[in-house]
Amino acid sequence: MQPPVSARSAGRRLLLVIVALVALAAAGGTAMVAAGQDQLARVRASTDAFHSLAVAEDAGYGEFYVCTDHVTDGTMGQHYVNLDLVLDPAINALTPEALVYEPRINGGYRLVGVEYVVFQEAWDAANDAPPALFGRTFSLIQAGNRYGLPPFYELHAWIWRPNPSGIFQDWNPSVTCRGQGDPA
Repeated sequence: MQPPVSARSAGRRLLLVIVALVALAAAGGTAMVAAGQDQLARVRASTDAFHSLAVAEDAGYGEFYVCTDHVTDGTMGQHYVNLDLVLDPAINALTPEALVYEPRINGGYRLVGVEYVVFQEAWDAANDAPPALFGRTFSLIQAGNRYGLPPFYELHAWIWRPNPSGIFQDWNPSVTCRGQGDPA
């Protein structure tokens, strides 16, 4: 017959189990973060040449809309979009549909991020779930948006300029349109 387990002893065992589970979760989470950072490093490498706007334009990216501001949340920046990539319903992390730039004080632009875009109708015709990259599901932007576009899925990745709101958030308070934007 086993001696009765004291409440203190049971509490210690429970604490050890919880610590072990937290350690396992942290190890798995660390692996997921490392995998995500590896993917983002590849996107940085594939878009590095686009720090030159001339190179981006030669690759088929063109200015779209105006630099987009939000009164309280930050900026989305000036988008340069490759229409051929937007019209292709495939998503490839290494070929973003849009490049996001911040106007510089003395003119020109600085590459700060990328955006992935696919029209909802084209995507939904071949897929049962919204698109996802880097473990993140794209946001759905409905018709009637400021861009005059039909519904589309999108995901920003602030890979060239840190975003205190989060790397995949739409608005970056560290970026500015320098008074040239379209405030939301």
